[in-house]
Amino acid sequence: MIQDIGPERYHNEYKNAKPKEDSRILCCRKGKLLLRHQGREISFLTYGEVKERFPRLGGECRYLFAIDGIEYFLMPELGKEAFQDLEEERQQEEPVWSGIDFLRKASPREAAFAGVTGFQLAGWYQSRRFCPACGRRMRHSETERMMYCPACGQREYPKLNPAVIVAVTEDDRILLTKYAGRAYTKYALIAGYTEIGETVEETVRREVMEEVGLKVKNIRYYKSQPWSFTDTLLMGFFAEVEGDDTIRLDENELQVAKWCTRDEIPENDGISLTREMMDVFRRGSVPPVRFS
Repeated sequence: MIQDIGPERYHNEYKNAKPKEDSRILCCRKGKLLLRHQGREISFLTYGEVKERFPRLGGECRYLFAIDGIEYFLMPELGKEAFQDLEEERQQEEPVWSGIDFLRKASPREAAFAGVTGFQLAGWYQSRRFCPACGRRMRHSETERMMYCPACGQREYPKLNPAVIVAVTEDDRILLTKYAGRAYTKYALIAGYTEIGETVEETVRREVMEEVGLKVKNIRYYKSQPWSFTDTLLMGFFAEVEGDDTIRLDENELQVAKWCTRDEIPENDGISLTREMMDVFRRGSVPPVRFS
């Protein structure tokens, strides 16, 4: 999965630090990241390179995280003048603006993970410039990753949306689905966000019932995944059908829902929890631990 970057280690504890010459810089502009790439190989500019190449860039860098000994910082969004500096250069291997979907299959893995995680934090910082309670300008804490309002005291922490991925099974069959009205057209599993006042176990049961009209039992937790593309923390579960296995499709949510045997599950090289869970069932290695 995208967070599996071993042997490198991700250190997300916040530090009130300044960038060094070899620190990596993440810069976002209109939903894209500034990076170099040759084929699927990517890299980010160092702080020294950024200072040299974008002399008109203003604002302070914000510490994000470290991967092993390499620290990553967020550069303020490039303004018109700094962007002009980039457009005027015509050398090979210049950094380009790339959408984050490109990072799904980019390498090295640690750079792809850094890019998508930094992009998530950049979006949070952008949306927390002003206090949601009183509208005043927010400030950053010097001791933790938190924005606070000096006027009313409101505190804001990075946003995570809890959601479940559910592999519904019956003997050697698994329920595969396709979303309705989305660009993503590959097979997926039942999924949905946890609502206010709801446990994740209740989310599993509700989402399965809402999307395909099935009851489930023997809910087993598999593993979780940070999915920075949508500010989501995904929690994966396996569950068995209880009673009638007739699918009653919610056509507003799903285009397709069907039972497939292990042999019918497509091979995949995906980075998502969904794809891994499908592959786990295909290999017959579903975890036996009962959750609920």
